[in-house]
Amino acid sequence: MAGPRDPAERCSCRNTNCVERPLRRLFQGLASGVAACPWPFVLVPLLLSGGLGAGFLFLPQRQANDIEGQFTPTGGPAKAERDFVRRHFPPNDSERFSAPRLPTEGAYAALIAVATNVTSVLDPAAWAEVVLLNATVHDGEYERLCARTAGGCASPNPLLSRWGDAGPPASESLRFPVHTGVFLGTALGGVETDGGRVLRARALKLMYYLREDGPEAQDSRQWLESFLHDIPSKVAALRLGSIQVTYFTSLSRQEEFEGNTKSVIPLFSITYFLTITFAVVSCLR
Repeated sequence: MAGPRDPAERCSCRNTNCVERPLRRLFQGLASGVAACPWPFVLVPLLLSGGLGAGFLFLPQRQANDIEGQFTPTGGPAKAERDFVRRHFPPNDSERFSAPRLPTEGAYAALIAVATNVTSVLDPAAWAEVVLLNATVHDGEYERLCARTAGGCASPNPLLSRWGDAGPPASESLRFPVHTGVFLGTALGGVETDGGRVLRARALKLMYYLREDGPEAQDSRQWLESFLHDIPSKVAALRLGSIQVTYFTSLSRQEEFEGNTKSVIPLFSITYFLTITFAVVSCLR
């Protein structure tokens, strides 16, 4: 039988060493075991880390970078209502496309032409460059994938579809924001009016919608990716002097999100390395 416990080992207000002493004996025994047989303690952690680390091979298939999936509730009411709209008001991108009927923002590329030198985008020189810019986007692949209405691609701009190569509309004949039943509030920017008639407009927006239904959905995404990659060089090749062009697509936010992730990961790696190194060096003292 064990003898009576030493009063020095009992916990009391004057003796708080009762916790440290058993832990010290435990780690002393562990250190003796490591010193007597070190190889299992060296090989087992390495093999265990290697086996568990092999799971990173499946990371590309399991990673989720979708902004909506990560920043919105999984079972949110808005998603259920959107599914309801999709079931009862399905869009038809291949025959009767209508942007207001889209339950989402759609698949699109947007160009904004801004007149330089405080001029108007409706001036003949600026309008000619807008028509040239529009022709650059309309390649054969876009003609195949574009959202269609009335037997052709949906127009990127109501003014461009009506006047086009015929020349810009006379500013005094345009009324803003509604002209002959067409809303121009999303087509023109920086508008100056006089009694509802347009005096000048600094910017003109072009929207190119692509099909999201059927097998063309994946091809539309690839076209948008190539658009983001090629449009800077195409705009530079046009040598535009009367307008400045900015661009945006439905994939731009996703691309920026993934780009930020790739730029932050190396900083996290450096931070973890410095933290672990500091902890190891501190424990060696």
